[in-house]
Formats: sequence, C-alpha cells, structure tokens
Amino acid sequence: MLGQSLISMATIQHNVCLIDDDKIYQFTARKILESTGLAKTILSFYNGSEAIGYFREKSIKEQDQLPDVIFLDINMPVMNGWQFLEEYHKLLVNLKKSITIYVVSSSVDDCDIQRSKQFSSVTDYIVKPINRIKYQQLIEQLGTYSN
Repeated sequence: MLGQSLISMATIQHNVCLIDDDKIYQFTARKILESTGLAKTILSFYNGSEAIGYFREKSIKEQDQLPDVIFLDINMPVMNGWQFLEEYHKLLVNLKKSITIYVVSSSVDDCDIQRSKQFSSVTDYIVKPINRIKYQQLIEQLGTYSN
C-alpha cells in the first residue's frame, strides 16, 4: 500500500509559473521542468506586470488555470518581483487556491533573502542556478503543501 502511494505521488503533475525576464533562464527552466514529468502546464511571464494581469483575470473566474507553484525572479523591468508580491497580496482575498511561491534570484545579498521572508506567501528563497534535482524536489514537495 505504501509503495502505491509513493508511486502515485511521484506522478502528480502541477501547473508551474515562471516569472523572469531572462529568456535563457526561461528556456532552460522550461526544458528541465518538462524533463521531470511533474509539470502539467508551464506559464511564462517576462515581468511581474504581465503575470499580475493574468492572475487578476483568472482570480475572478477560472482559478483552476492558476499555477500551483511560482518561480519568481526579483530583478526584472516594468514590475520587479517585490512589486509583484505586493500586488499579489492584494489578490489573496479572492484566491481560493493555495499557490506556493519561490523567490529565485542570482542575488546572494542577505537583504534580499530577509526581505523575501517578510512575505507570508513566499515559501523559500532559492539562489540560481537551479538544477533538475532541485526543481524535482521543490515540485514533489507541493503535495505536502497543498490541499
């Protein structure tokens, strides 16, 4: 019985969202996530403004199209990750779906790490690059966070 539940947990697929202005990171992350077999869909946005627009639209209806997990960069043009998080928090009252957010950055500045902890919706701060094993671990953990 335990073996069956472990197998079924490994095959759970999640809706993933990448918010990052770096096209190479987006391409690489998408390929790695696809290779894990754990991503049902992968949404990509190149700045926080595009993403928050999508979230506003889907939070009214079609919440099933919202991601289960967000990998959010902090340094982006138009709307950076911090601004995204501030706008996202305004939407939380309307969201019935729990979404896990990982801040993903090349910054190792302790100020950024501490700032990410001020947002209750941020699960963790992860320093780039992220390899396949790390993505797989993070997505497999979603089963323990959601529902």
